[in-house]
Amino acid sequence: MANIPRTTLSLAATVLTAVLALYIALVALGNITDFDSNQQFVHHVLAMDTTFEDDDLMWRAITSKGLQDTAYVAIIVWETAAALVLIWAAWLWIRRAHASARRFTTYGTLMLVLLFGAGFIGIGGEWFAMWQSEDWNGLEAATRVLLLSGLVLIVAHLPGERQPAEG
Repeated sequence: MANIPRTTLSLAATVLTAVLALYIALVALGNITDFDSNQQFVHHVLAMDTTFEDDDLMWRAITSKGLQDTAYVAIIVWETAAALVLIWAAWLWIRRAHASARRFTTYGTLMLVLLFGAGFIGIGGEWFAMWQSEDWNGLEAATRVLLLSGLVLIVAHLPGERQPAEG
């Protein structure tokens, strides 16, 4: 398989990183400006009040509003930090600082993999049985972000044509 020219790869990495940065920035902004909507989501998932309410699982429920709100604020802070890292990465791609751009793209995408993969799919989906809820099930949305993040991570690390060293 022939290597993809660096300029084409850099363009793809730039656009994908910028799209992911925009998306996560808008998610964070939405959670900040419409705090109550997703706060209710987090409350219901952690309380497990719309699951099958199996006695063998319900001991996992977190019903403390303070802990639920703390978890929600932590999610927003993490999303905001990931968005800022990815915005910086996109800027570095635009500036053609490829090594730094790749590093920051990796940091930002892995932050999202942790939040949406481990946090929403693993902990929310399995530990808090979110998959059982018809009303408060965010697995599809989390999977979309996880897949997009993985795609961006892969493209950022594809090998391209190596240009001869200058000098």
